[in-house]
Amino acid sequence: MKLILLSDIANLGRKGDLVDVADGYARNFLLPKQKAMKATIGALEQAEKLKASREIADLAAKDEAERIATQLTGVRVVIAAQAGDEGRLYGSITNADAVEGILKFTGVELDRSKVELRDGPIRAIGLHEVWVKLHSDVEFPVTLDVIPA
Repeated sequence: MKLILLSDIANLGRKGDLVDVADGYARNFLLPKQKAMKATIGALEQAEKLKASREIADLAAKDEAERIATQLTGVRVVIAAQAGDEGRLYGSITNADAVEGILKFTGVELDRSKVELRDGPIRAIGLHEVWVKLHSDVEFPVTLDVIPA
């Protein structure tokens, strides 16, 4: 069944995309939850308008992400944490703590879901790299300097 997506759906498409899905998936999930509509001639015209507005919004989001990336690239954020004698932290530093440190240090507010700790939570003092992904095309590292408090 040919449908036009009304919202972004993982592994299927983005808002305004024309997709071909199984009839059962369309009848039982996409149509009742109003995540898609049947592809008619009028709906296809509406989908083109949705795509155009999405592309404009995506361009604006990418520009904003690049602006923030230029602010944060090369910045070293210092975070103080309780640590033992061997340099192991009593707790751990998560992406929420990293976002809080970036906000305090630079004044840039980020969503914690945009910050990724690739090696898991930080459990030792020293320099650690976290990755910030603000847009599908904009991803950059920020260095955290974890010091004992």
